[in-house]
Amino acid sequence: MIRISLSTLAFVLISSGGAVAQTMVAPADQPADIVVTGRGLADAPGDRAYDIVTIDRDRIQANASNRLESVLSDVAGLQQFRRSDSRSANPTSQGISLRGIGGNASSRALLIFDGVPQADPFGGWVAFPAYATGRLGRIRVTRGGGSGYQGPGALAGTVELESATPDQAAPFQGSVAYGSRDSVDAQGSAALVRGSGFATLSGAYARGDGFTPTVEESRGIVDRAAPYEQASGALRTVVGIGAKTELQMNASAFIDRRDRGSDFTDNKSKGADASVRLVGRGRWGYSALAYLQTRAFASSFNSINAARTTAIQSLNQYNTPATGLGGRIEIAPPLGESITLRLGADVRDVSGKTQELYTFVNTVPTRRREAGGSTTTTGVFADGSLVAGDFTFSLGGRVDWWSIDGGYLSERPLAGGAALTNLRYADRDGSETTGRAGVAYQPVEAITLRVAGYRGWRLPTLNELYRPFRVGNDATAANALLAPERLTGVEGGVTLTPAPGVNIAATYFYNRLKDAVANVTTTNPPQVLPGVATYRVRQNLDAIRAHGFELDASYRPSAGNSPFGVQASWSHTNSKVEGSGITAALDGLRPAQTPRDQVSGTVDWRHDAAALSLTVRHIGQQFDDDQNTRVLGAATTLDAYAALPIMRSLVAELRGENLFNERVEAGISGANIVERATPRTIWVGLRYGGR
Repeated sequence: MIRISLSTLAFVLISSGGAVAQTMVAPADQPADIVVTGRGLADAPGDRAYDIVTIDRDRIQANASNRLESVLSDVAGLQQFRRSDSRSANPTSQGISLRGIGGNASSRALLIFDGVPQADPFGGWVAFPAYATGRLGRIRVTRGGGSGYQGPGALAGTVELESATPDQAAPFQGSVAYGSRDSVDAQGSAALVRGSGFATLSGAYARGDGFTPTVEESRGIVDRAAPYEQASGALRTVVGIGAKTELQMNASAFIDRRDRGSDFTDNKSKGADASVRLVGRGRWGYSALAYLQTRAFASSFNSINAARTTAIQSLNQYNTPATGLGGRIEIAPPLGESITLRLGADVRDVSGKTQELYTFVNTVPTRRREAGGSTTTTGVFADGSLVAGDFTFSLGGRVDWWSIDGGYLSERPLAGGAALTNLRYADRDGSETTGRAGVAYQPVEAITLRVAGYRGWRLPTLNELYRPFRVGNDATAANALLAPERLTGVEGGVTLTPAPGVNIAATYFYNRLKDAVANVTTTNPPQVLPGVATYRVRQNLDAIRAHGFELDASYRPSAGNSPFGVQASWSHTNSKVEGSGITAALDGLRPAQTPRDQVSGTVDWRHDAAALSLTVRHIGQQFDDDQNTRVLGAATTLDAYAALPIMRSLVAELRGENLFNERVEAGISGANIVERATPRTIWVGLRYGGR
């Protein structure tokens, strides 16, 4: 396994930044028409056949929490496994999904940043503190599976994060805010822009004393506030090589420390990423990408008695190193103005393991567990668009070959002696064929009719395959025989643009997720553990069926017109489990952590550097468990943001999260112990450099 220390990455960041800065001092005779953007190949014309929502930089910056997961909540139907954000949630619960197909903490939507897959190599969750909002220039969310050239894993959709472009970057910009519960939130970046390229260096820091996650009526003397501390940094350099080619180099690192609000629940994540991408925009377009991810995660878990008067350590997951390596190469041949085509291949290899101490006796661990393995996915793809008058056609597909190798589970007594468990799992491999097709028809300028179908797939993560885990008094066993998940879906919709700046989109969809991985309650656990009340095991369900509709509307006037803007998003989903055999008891039930309705709406006002906005969000009732017995109530929250200019390039910011202090229930464990998400939080700060 490849490992890179954060200090090594810092050295690479500094040295590469200096070298690139030197190359960007252009000679006097260099052509003046070299334009670099830092983006990949252009969006496909066929994208108009799909349900796509774009979040621009202004909206990314004017967010009450200043966190990526909150920004993504503007897209109804895009959700994390838990309702908590990255200040209080366990990092392993922060997978993302779309369209009500359920979740088990591993992402069922593909998240990419400048073309690089971002899911944790071991567990599939998302390290949200690694993505400072100040680094981002655009977010595109494509609802629906079968991403094609983006890579496998897009069961329910694709979330594309893109770095800020040179025209979005100021020479220096920074912000600092002080908030409730002694919280600090700071971001800053510096940009060097030349005609032949640019370089940006950015960093972010956040900390807070935190709130008490356990709601008041469930608390005991063991419950307390959950502090957090997080930092990230990134260096990005883009160099023009001739008039049509650019070399893009990214390096970043983050560290994330959290606590879950009682003793023995601290956790720590850290990671480093590096990527190189060569993009050509000449007559033959092309892109070649190589990347490296390293991650490390550690977490402690406890067991609390019924009266919540004592907490003892039950597990010390002291190290979970993981590595992701991959690359992609594609070409776009010249086929005329009406036809675009992308052909290519990609590969991703991930490896990782968990190392844990468990079965504590008199506060001392007596056993050690190690489990892990590796997976490799290699694919070829083609994606094309054809514009023929009022019609736009899109067709794409890919074939992936996958393998699961070297899986093992070892459990041994620390005092020595024979292994308690010593399993070596058989290697497996297979192939998957997926794709998507869509048609858009524009009978008049203001109306576009859309219809599409797609098929996507996801390989189980190493965490799902090999790592058993425990949360409080609930334990879940792994399953090394899990099959890949496969989703088939169709959708149809209409997009209306009845006036300048007005966009309304309505979409109906039907998805069927076959072999969905879920944590299934069992009365026959593979291992009985002291203090555990509820046992679950990871299983492939027969399927999850989800159908519903999405409605998105926005009004954004052009420059010089009304300064007011509106955007709204509503997702309504009916989801049901199909179960038989060991999962028969779940047949007809709703998947865990799947609300029927999600709504987001924002009204804003912008004038130069001044801005005001109000955002209301609603999430419907959902179940915390597979048996639909633990109910998380519906919740409606109100956020606010204000930017008030003080002088040139300096504004005062006032932000408010959950202004009415709505109780947003995030989880129920043990004897109906309820956990909540972020309460009312007020921020006051300064921003320099504009938005």
